[in-house]
Amino acid sequence: MRKTNHKPERPMTKDRLIVALDVPDALSGLKLAEEIGDDVSFYKIGLGMLTGGGLALARELKDERGKRIFMDLKLFDISATVEAAVRGLAQFDLDFLTVHGDPHVVRAAKEGAGGKDMKILAVTILTSLDRGDLDQCCIKSGDIQSLVLERAANALSAGADGVIASPQEAALIRALPQADGKLIVTPGVRPEGAALGDQKRVATPTQAVKDGADHIVVGRPIWQAKDPRGAAQMIQAELARI
Repeated sequence: MRKTNHKPERPMTKDRLIVALDVPDALSGLKLAEEIGDDVSFYKIGLGMLTGGGLALARELKDERGKRIFMDLKLFDISATVEAAVRGLAQFDLDFLTVHGDPHVVRAAKEGAGGKDMKILAVTILTSLDRGDLDQCCIKSGDIQSLVLERAANALSAGADGVIASPQEAALIRALPQADGKLIVTPGVRPEGAALGDQKRVATPTQAVKDGADHIVVGRPIWQAKDPRGAAQMIQAELARI
């Protein structure tokens, strides 16, 4: 009998939405989180804010505000350096941390995590890239979906707790045997009618979740909105109907 691939336990509805705090500094991020209030419980802090107090913001939101934190650093280096960096980050009680999906990087990150609850999520191919971009980077030939699936399978086999992938590949990744019980987190999510920005492989929140995403990441459609809290509430309402 064919084994049925299953997803990890469905997160609480409010936790499905991760808001990207892609703002200049920690003070701006804290102000935005306070404006959104209890309507969002999960925030992403990226590399762009690291020198602007990103780790301090992570600790404030986690320890003082009870929020979940996704640190999106997309680490890539030799194994010893990745392991050391992840070991240092693990002390901050983060929920998610991203690394590039190369197997040696994933294995080193898991070693550095040292059994902590922090989930190591592997980046497959950035959602801002298309085939022309990959050609310029000297990435081997093949369509993006096939390359994403190959990288996802390799990363999960190396021990990743989940993957970061475009919504357009979520359903295909969910069907992989290696994805059994693993997380899929999708950036490149845009509410109906929202500007695409620099994202090239996108989907609506509803479509992303139906295709297998456990969490969706939304940034500019919320923090650039005139009413960020209202924008977040609209997405949460949409997710609650799924």
